[in-house]
Amino acid sequence: MRFPYDTTYRDGQALLRYPGSRIAYALLLLTLLVAPLVLPKFFVGEITYVFIMCVASLGLMVLVGYTGQVSLGHSAFVAIGAYAHAWLLAQGVPLVMSLALAAGITGVIGLVIGLPAIRVSGLYLAMVTLAFAILTEIVIGRWKSVTGGFNGVPVQSPSLFGFDLSGLSAFYYLCLAVLALVVLGLVNLMRAKTGRAFMGVRDSEAAAYSLGIWVNGYKVLAFVISAMVTGLAGALLAHQTGYLTPEGFGLILSLELVLMVTIGGLGSVRGAILGAILISMLPTFISRIKPLLPDQIAKQFGLETFVFGLVLALFVLFEPKGLNGRWIKFKAFLENFPIYRKNMFKRGKTYMKSERYK
Repeated sequence: MRFPYDTTYRDGQALLRYPGSRIAYALLLLTLLVAPLVLPKFFVGEITYVFIMCVASLGLMVLVGYTGQVSLGHSAFVAIGAYAHAWLLAQGVPLVMSLALAAGITGVIGLVIGLPAIRVSGLYLAMVTLAFAILTEIVIGRWKSVTGGFNGVPVQSPSLFGFDLSGLSAFYYLCLAVLALVVLGLVNLMRAKTGRAFMGVRDSEAAAYSLGIWVNGYKVLAFVISAMVTGLAGALLAHQTGYLTPEGFGLILSLELVLMVTIGGLGSVRGAILGAILISMLPTFISRIKPLLPDQIAKQFGLETFVFGLVLALFVLFEPKGLNGRWIKFKAFLENFPIYRKNMFKRGKTYMKSERYK
């Protein structure tokens, strides 16, 4: 059984505090580095796609999970990052600079959207972001000189310092490196003053105002950071698909991102990654079990949508804290065994709170 006592000021700020955590993450990193060398090509491609969705899910988590601002239009930021990156590569911009500029362009768009969007909240904010996603898809389809319109536009192969990264293993390591940098950046951001301000705004705007937190400023900042990270995921997704069309960035992608952060566990970097893994792999799992299902079920239209809704409903009913909450309970079980008791995590009755006191 572990007792987390702080003996120095650095104990509370350590990224990986215990030797067991360091060993576990080191083994995880080693496994991810070795995976392309031993796994079939199909699984390498699938894991690469999961990495990209993890980056996009982390971007949405900054907005929804840490500041409480609901967004149904993050597919628009993915699209902007993808098309901006493809256009910059076509102009001869190097890969690293193109990735940074694509994230920056998406962040500027996030700033433009965030300034008026912070005037509303809840359902109205969701409607604003949803309208932005629909408008972005229309603009992409009409702006033929840059996006190629509905016919689409090809994406150049990635290369870094003369090395071609279009191969499965090379692109896998590129996405893994970007994901690692994003995770480290967001973890440190949330442990700093900005992250604490985000969570203060999420928990109670009135209390945040009383503490001197610039609520509107941090809301806009969350929009910008979220858009930049999501745009970076879109730039990587452009290489994953190889050819961009407006249909690839529809509302289904936005709903998948919302499912990732909700099922993973709001307000958790680990939850965003776990949710992205589950939702990204779910379509592949469904396609694999379809031959085993009766024809009346396997041939039904919208089977994937039904499964997504069923998974969301089950988590809302039985595990509102998502996969991260379930992991915390399992970890507590291992640490407190054999004195662990089921009622340690029994949820108390909750009551609705007036919006005036949020």
